[in-house]
Amino acid sequence: MTTGLAIAALAVWLYLLVARGAFWRAGERDDRDVPAMPSAWPDIAAVVPARDEAEVIATSLGSLLRQDYPGSLRVVLVDDQSQDGTAAAARQAATDARAADRLTIVSGRSPPAGWVGKVWAMQQGAEHVASLAVAPRYLLFTDADIAYDTDALKPLVARAEAGGLALASLMVKLRCETWSERAFVPAFVFFFQMLYPFAWVNRPDHPMGAAAGGCMLVRREALEAAGGIDAIRGALIDDCALARRMKAVGPIWLGLTDRVHSLRPYPRVSDIRRMVARTAYDQLKYSPLLLAGTIGGMALTYLAPPLVTVLGTGWAQAIAAAAWALMVIAYQPTLRFYRLSPLWGLVLPGVALAYMAFTLDSAYQHSRGRGGLWKGRVHANVSGLR
Repeated sequence: MTTGLAIAALAVWLYLLVARGAFWRAGERDDRDVPAMPSAWPDIAAVVPARDEAEVIATSLGSLLRQDYPGSLRVVLVDDQSQDGTAAAARQAATDARAADRLTIVSGRSPPAGWVGKVWAMQQGAEHVASLAVAPRYLLFTDADIAYDTDALKPLVARAEAGGLALASLMVKLRCETWSERAFVPAFVFFFQMLYPFAWVNRPDHPMGAAAGGCMLVRREALEAAGGIDAIRGALIDDCALARRMKAVGPIWLGLTDRVHSLRPYPRVSDIRRMVARTAYDQLKYSPLLLAGTIGGMALTYLAPPLVTVLGTGWAQAIAAAAWALMVIAYQPTLRFYRLSPLWGLVLPGVALAYMAFTLDSAYQHSRGRGGLWKGRVHANVSGLR
C-alpha cells in the first residue's frame, strides 16, 4: 500500500513540474519582456475601496499620487463607511503630495442585497468615473493597503497598450518579515500559482482566467463589454471572477512584481488563518464533496512524500523521497523571489498541513454563518453568483 501511495505522490509531482504551465518557475513577471513605451500615455482613474484603513491610506495614496506617470492619473477613493478617519487621512496624504486636485473622495453607501461590500465600493467608484466629462481609457482597481514604487505603472500600462489587453494584473509582493509571514506567505503565492498557472492565464487561447485584486488595470470599454462590475456583484473572490469575465472579451495578463507591495501585516499564524478562511470555502463552491477531495489531494501531494520517506522502507521509501525532493525543488523559485533560505522548502509539508486546517476552518465558519467575514461584514454566498 505504501508503495502505491508513494508512486501516486511521485506521479502528481511529475505532472505538476512538467505539465502544469511551469507555474513553479515563477517566471511571469512585470520586469521581463517589457514592451516598448507607448508614444502617447492613456488617462487612468485609480479606484480605491477603503474601509477603516487610516493606518495605511497615507502611504498607499501617496504612492499613487507620486507616480512617475506621463499621462493623466486621478484617484477616486471610495470611503466605505469608515469609522477611523480614513477620509481625513486620505485628504492629508493628497495635500502632502501636492495633488489634492487629483483626489476625489466618494462617500460609500451600504451595499444593496446581493452585493459584496468591496465589489459595491468598486461599483460606486466606477460610477463616479463614468460621470466624468472625459472618461479615462483605463480603470486601476487597487486596494487601500497597496503601495506602488514610483515607476510601477508605466510598464504595466505599456504591456496593456502593446497587447491590447482587457485586463493586466499584478500579484503584489506580500509582506514577508515575521516568522509567520516567512512560513506562510511564499506558500500562499506558490499555491495560487499552482491553482492558476500564470502562463495559462496569459495565453489568449487558454480558458483559464485569474487576477490578483490588489492591482488590476482594466480597459474601461472592455469592462463595459463584460457587463461591468455589476456582473460580479456577489463574488467573494472578486478578482478571479472579474478576470474570467474580462477574458471573454479580450486577452488578459497576470504576473508577479517587485514594484508593488502589500502594507498588510500578518504577524501571527491566526492572521494568516483568517485571510485564508475568508475565501477558501467559497473557492470550493461551498461543496462538502470538493472540500473532501481538496483535503485528500493535498494530503497525497504534500503529506504522503515525507511520511512514507520517514516511515516506509525499500522502494516505497525511495520513491517517496524522490517525490519530496521534487516538491522542494519546485518551491525554490518562489523562495528566491521572496529572498528566503532554500531550507524553507523542507517544511512545505507542515505549512500545507496548516493550510488544510485553514480550509476546514473556512467551511466551519461558513456553517456558523460567519463565512467571508471582513471588517464586520459577512459576505459568503450572498447571491449565489459565480
